[in-house]
Amino acid sequence: MMNFEGLDPGLGDYAPGLHGGLEPGLDSSLDPRLDPALLQGVEIDPDGLAVSESVHIVEGMYSELHSVAAEVGIPVTATHFDLQEELLWMGNHRGHASSFFGPTMGRYSSFQVHMTDDIRHIQSMDTGVLFLTKNNLRCLTRGGFIMFDYPMEEGADMHSLILTENNTLLMGGLQNYVAELDLTTVQETQKFTVEVPGVAIMRQTSRFFFCGHTSGKVSLRDLRTFKMEHEFDAFSGSLSDFDIHGNLLAACGFSSRGLNGLSCDRFLMVYDLRMMRAVTPLQVHVDPLFLRFIPTYTSRLAIISQTGQCQFCEPTGLASLADIFHVNTVGQLLMSFDVSSSKQALSFGDSGGCVHLWSSAPEVSYNSYSRDTELALPCLVDSLPQMDWNHELMPLSLLPMPLTSTEPLLSDWPTALIAPSPRRAPPVDPEILRTMKTVGFIGYAPNPRTRPRNQVPYKIKDVELDYDSYNQVPESPIGRDEEPHLYMVPKKYRKVTIKYSKLGLEDFDFKHYNRTLFAGLEPHIPNAYCNCMIQVLYFLEPIRCLVQNHLCQKEFCLACELGFLFHMLDLSRGDPCQASNFLRAFRTIPEASALGLILADSDEQTGKARLGRLIQSWNRFILAQLHQETLEQEGPQAYRGASSSSVLSSSGESVISRLFGCEVENSSLCCCGKETVRSSLTLLFTMHYPEQSSLEKKIEEYEFVDILRKSICLEQSTQAWCDNCEKYQPTVQTRNIRCLPDVLVINCEVNSAKEAEFWKAQTEYVFNKALKKEAAEPPKPKEPLPTEWCLEEELCNVEGLTFDTQAEDMRHVWIPLSLRMCISKAQGLEVSSLTEGEELTESEEAEGVSIYDLFVTVSHVQDTRTGGNMVAHIKVGETYHQRKEGVTHQQWYLFNDFLIEPIDKAESVQFDVNWKVPAVLYYIKRNYHTKFDLRIKNPIEASVLLTEASLARKQRKSHATFIPLMVSEMPQVGDLVGLDAEFVTLNQEEAELRSDGTKSTIKPSQMSVARITCVRGQGQNEGVPFIDDYISTQEQVVDYLTQYSGIKPGDLDAKISSKHLTTLKSTYLKLRFLIDTGVRFVGHGLQKDFRVINLMVPKDQVIDTVYLFHMPRKRMISLRFLAWYFLDLNIQGETHDSIEDARTALQLYRKYLELSHNGGQEEFRKVLKALYEKGRKLDWKVPDIDSADGQGTAVFPSVMGL
Repeated sequence: MMNFEGLDPGLGDYAPGLHGGLEPGLDSSLDPRLDPALLQGVEIDPDGLAVSESVHIVEGMYSELHSVAAEVGIPVTATHFDLQEELLWMGNHRGHASSFFGPTMGRYSSFQVHMTDDIRHIQSMDTGVLFLTKNNLRCLTRGGFIMFDYPMEEGADMHSLILTENNTLLMGGLQNYVAELDLTTVQETQKFTVEVPGVAIMRQTSRFFFCGHTSGKVSLRDLRTFKMEHEFDAFSGSLSDFDIHGNLLAACGFSSRGLNGLSCDRFLMVYDLRMMRAVTPLQVHVDPLFLRFIPTYTSRLAIISQTGQCQFCEPTGLASLADIFHVNTVGQLLMSFDVSSSKQALSFGDSGGCVHLWSSAPEVSYNSYSRDTELALPCLVDSLPQMDWNHELMPLSLLPMPLTSTEPLLSDWPTALIAPSPRRAPPVDPEILRTMKTVGFIGYAPNPRTRPRNQVPYKIKDVELDYDSYNQVPESPIGRDEEPHLYMVPKKYRKVTIKYSKLGLEDFDFKHYNRTLFAGLEPHIPNAYCNCMIQVLYFLEPIRCLVQNHLCQKEFCLACELGFLFHMLDLSRGDPCQASNFLRAFRTIPEASALGLILADSDEQTGKARLGRLIQSWNRFILAQLHQETLEQEGPQAYRGASSSSVLSSSGESVISRLFGCEVENSSLCCCGKETVRSSLTLLFTMHYPEQSSLEKKIEEYEFVDILRKSICLEQSTQAWCDNCEKYQPTVQTRNIRCLPDVLVINCEVNSAKEAEFWKAQTEYVFNKALKKEAAEPPKPKEPLPTEWCLEEELCNVEGLTFDTQAEDMRHVWIPLSLRMCISKAQGLEVSSLTEGEELTESEEAEGVSIYDLFVTVSHVQDTRTGGNMVAHIKVGETYHQRKEGVTHQQWYLFNDFLIEPIDKAESVQFDVNWKVPAVLYYIKRNYHTKFDLRIKNPIEASVLLTEASLARKQRKSHATFIPLMVSEMPQVGDLVGLDAEFVTLNQEEAELRSDGTKSTIKPSQMSVARITCVRGQGQNEGVPFIDDYISTQEQVVDYLTQYSGIKPGDLDAKISSKHLTTLKSTYLKLRFLIDTGVRFVGHGLQKDFRVINLMVPKDQVIDTVYLFHMPRKRMISLRFLAWYFLDLNIQGETHDSIEDARTALQLYRKYLELSHNGGQEEFRKVLKALYEKGRKLDWKVPDIDSADGQGTAVFPSVMGL
């Protein structure tokens, strides 16, 4: 903000002749104002570049590195270190700009910015450099090409600019406004009014804009609105400079001395931005004109005077004379000052046209990470090699020759080839023209889906390319054709998505994707990639019983959440469930985050995640976590955090370790002969494939059982520490197993193209053998497929597979359906495949031989169009069919989120690695479950409804909004309970706007329950709440929806909330106990409430008033309108209250019973007709009724009055 009024008046006028470059013999008499002492000790090079003699730089202390005379005698009004490259910029009093490269300050570029006005501010950007003059802003490339020129209105007197977010900048000066400019459009977006005399200096932090005024004040302004939040009256005269670092603001300026005018104040004003007040002023020994914070180990201040004195001091300490150094300006005054972003370099511009570079390091770098600077190529003429004309083989074409003749060059193309030929737009599809409806001059037509979305391909060749119209699995199955047969991935394996409408999920046809009675899982929740593995664990009967019997006091326990989820899967009759509470707890486990198992939404949607590798890590993690959590249940039940150790403890035994655990012996043999043996427990094994030599083109043939045996009994050489040798030595590590697990879990580790090629080669070997065998034997009739799941008049055929011959079943198959395994003393582990129908002999049973049947295969479907997904093939056992369908049989099913479809057993082992890559295999021992207790005893007891402490620190009994149930009030089967819940938003919905103006929801908003209220439905305390829990959440809330939920910021924070705050798990247990007891819930819109809470409630236990007062094919009616119409109550005036809503729903149910019993169904239909007619007349808005307030609350006694 330098004003030249305080300087020598003669500095404003300079001879035009000084603009030219200087010759070495330049005489100072060329200009009478040029000081002869200016050029003493300065060496002038032929290019006009003045370089001082080299100096010795002491590390950590600032010393002069170089000086350059850009244009002698023209004051340097602005200097700036480039923030992207190793360049130092300067601008002078006559509008000329120059840049110097690196610490040697070689001239890089030089150009005229403005013909008359001085350059007042320079700011570098990624694409160019901004130069601000009095009433003009110009952006140029670093080479000097103009990118844009923005002239300002007449009367503007700009002094400073600052870059802000969203590619905008603010410009301020000595006028009554600050202008905001959009750099994308180069248009002024708005003006902010400020007080006269305006803003001369601007700084910015993450909290405020700081504006310095020539009146001596510094104002703090809001980042969004630019409104003044605070103001410091720093100096009585004028402000010369200020800077901010951390919580400190330091300013220097001039004080008024009465008739003597202004004098430079040697006291720096320092302000604490936390308390917004001044601290002790800092006295310095120089007359401050510029100041900057130069933070290194401490928050140092650099104070610069106009005569070239520089002092370093601490802003809260005392200034020392020993910290002063002097910039040799040869009698000139300093006009500009800047500090590099690396804090290693200082630049000074003086009134004599020199730029001084000071540095604290010999190898100075302006920025921490600078990009390479584009330097001009050297002149080729000066660097051409000498040519020997006498050499016979010397090509004369190496010598550049001037064009002397008028003959055309070979590079001159004929006019016909260089004439512009615009590419015409392709014709509109006739189907679009046929179905188009015109509104005004705009036509609308349905997309015929003959081209990719948002793309219009041009017909370059004679034959147009065949475009595949596939995008994703159809949202609705009605009226969709099959995708082209060329598409490799069968439809049932593709990623399934949900089509959302105005009614949410109510009109989505899940039955099209799942005609069984088993429950699918919805995929739209974050980290739902593990849905298939959740289904795997559910269909393991011992795991299902274990987690449903498990209950602990930890807030986030995966075993508890799996138990709640499996209970929902048990109750479901084909309706999909969602694992939202389980995945919410999963995201809080630190081990899961450390293993990289928690994905960002963008990674899931874009397909960046490597799902195959991820699901194998998840498989390993969940088994270890369940083992740890079920072991912890033996201890006292109290709130505890997740275990920090992932090492399996062999001292304790859990159902997980009994089911999956296998004791292994790890032996390490050093080359010195010392052997170390350790025992441990492992829950799964990883496949290790043989190393393939780069010289071997053909992959050898292996049996799956051989690879499996070598992977279990692994032997490998590695470098390991030997205590005997006391150094790292080549060591042979061998693993042997001592027992066989009941469930053999295998991670396939097909994570690269190399393993995929190996797997593919083995499947081809197996298929070729099957073809030869079938050719040698007569064909046998194939067993018919099960008919339980075949539709009437349909062939029992499965998409993606042909059942023509027995050999076709072996295509893409390498793994066997059954294994024979045993551990012998002589040969160790023996593994062999078992043919279908083959059983063990008595001698084999006596030797401890076990049969393992394939139970699960989990596959990664690699689909570039959708990002891929995970699917599971599961052999569902007899007990599950007995519970769901009442029949006893086993069947293989495909589980693809909410798509469930029966498949043939051959399909479960077919892996075409081009799109279906194996990830996880589960083999189970025959009759393994007989030694496990498969009974489920509900662990949730009535004590969960009794009084509990609140998590909120400020909660008082006087703030209680409910009375817990007494022991005598425990609910019975059929009791009524009024229920209402309020929610907050964690993620906003993602939607797109179609061309016809309608909105399509791609992903719904993610809601979290914030308040749950249950009121008594009968007895003398009818209508009195017994549960009114506010749910604490650790996730970030983006919208509290206060208008609809009544939840305010702070209500869910345990530190400041005055509500009864609990964990979601605690309230969930209360609702589960009520459901298991058999109570009937009364509420309005309960389907959504139970969905967000993640509860499955039998339909006969739900009384929803939204459906009681509803006519078919008519709109749903709000609770507020129903309460006004039937009960003469005016509820939900300013906000919603869940206690009021639950009571109102109970009263509406009583009203419904009254109306339906008194007049019968016919009379009730007339009442509904009148209700809808009244609603249409009022546009479904409740009229304002002053007298209605309080009528509803008089029906029930208040809580505090009991």
